[in-house]
Amino acid sequence: MKVEISRITSDGISIEDSLDAEELDLNTSEIKFVSPLKVNANIFKIKNVVSVELEIESCFHTSCSRCLKEIQLPLKRHLRLNYQVMNNQQFIDLDEDIREDIILSYSLRYLCSPDCLGLCPKCGKNLNEGKCNCI
Repeated sequence: MKVEISRITSDGISIEDSLDAEELDLNTSEIKFVSPLKVNANIFKIKNVVSVELEIESCFHTSCSRCLKEIQLPLKRHLRLNYQVMNNQQFIDLDEDIREDIILSYSLRYLCSPDCLGLCPKCGKNLNEGKCNCI
C-alpha cells in the first residue's frame, strides 16, 4: 500500500484499500488467508513526519493445535506507524510494516475452543466427538 506524500492535506487523509495476503507473503504451511486484508488508514503529516493509523481486518484458516480440526479465525489489527520523510521523497510504502505486524501476531497455537479435548494419544479419535474405547 503506497501513500503519495503530496496527497496528504493539512487535515490528513483517509484511505481504504484491499491487500492480497499472497502478495504480502502472509500464507504459511499452517495459516491460509481466505479473504483479502481490508485496510483503513488515517494519515497525517506534520512537517517531515508522516503518522499512519491502520485498522486491518481479514480471516484465515488454520488447524486446531489439539484436535487438528480446520478452523477459521478473524484477524483484527490496530497499528500506528511514524515515518520521517525527506524533502524529495514522493511515496511511503506500508506493505512491509503491515506484513511484519501480522506475522508477529501469529500465535504458536490456535484452538477450536478453549476446552478442546484433543485427540486420543492411542487411537487418534477426536475426543470432542465422544469417548474412544482406549480410555
